[in-house]
Amino acid sequence: MKAMYLSTLSVALFMSACADPAANKPKATTTAPTNTSNTSTAPAANAPLLTEMGNADVLSGFKVTGTELAIAPETSKVEFTGSKVTGKHDGGFKTFKGVIDLVEGKAEKSRVAFEIEMASLFSDSEGLTKHLQTGDFFEIEKFPKSSFISTMIAAPAAAGGNYTVTGELVMRGVKKSITFPATIEVKGDEANVKAEFSINRKDFGIVYAGKADDLIRDDVVLRLDLKAAKKK
Repeated sequence: MKAMYLSTLSVALFMSACADPAANKPKATTTAPTNTSNTSTAPAANAPLLTEMGNADVLSGFKVTGTELAIAPETSKVEFTGSKVTGKHDGGFKTFKGVIDLVEGKAEKSRVAFEIEMASLFSDSEGLTKHLQTGDFFEIEKFPKSSFISTMIAAPAAAGGNYTVTGELVMRGVKKSITFPATIEVKGDEANVKAEFSINRKDFGIVYAGKADDLIRDDVVLRLDLKAAKKK
C-alpha cells in the first residue's frame, strides 16, 4: 500500500511539473503589423531581422493629445512564464517605461506606448537568465529593446468584461500586431492595466528548441500589471 501511494504521489508530482502554464490562458492573436513599412513579419530563420527596430526609442515619437500618464517600474510589473517538458521558469524585466495618452478619461479613446530594456531581464535561475540573453533567445546585444504601441482599445461588450487591446509589438527585431484581453481601470488622472495571456515565441523568431529530451514549449505566458499616473 505504501509503495502504491508513493508511486501515485510521484506520478502526480511529475504531471504537475509538466503541466503547460499557457494551457488555460487566453492566447493573443498575432498577425502582420498594421504598418508594414520596414518590418519583418517572419521568424528569424526566414527573414532578415531589423537591428534598427531593436534600438528605436518609440516613446520619443509618441504624440500625446490628451493627459499624459507615466508608467514606471517602481509601481508596475512585466513578467513571464515559460515552460518545457520537465517544468517551468518564471521571470520578467526590471527596467521599462511607458506612456498612456488618456483621452477624455476613457480607455477606448486612449493609446499606450511601452518600451523594455532587454538587459534588465531576470529569471528564477541565473544560468537561464544568461542563456535567455544570447542568440538562442532574445539576443539582447543586437536587439536591446522591445516595444509596444497600441493601435486600438475596444471597450468590453458587457459590464465588468475585459477590454480588447490591439497594438504592434516589436521583439527581437520582428514586428507583429497582437490582440489580447486586459482589465483597465481609470480613476481621474490615474490608470491601472492588468493582463495575462500567451504568445507564441516562434512568431518573433525565438526558435531554439531546447534539449531533445526536454523540449521548450512554444507558448509563453505574459503578465502585465501597469500603474500609470499623471506626469508632474
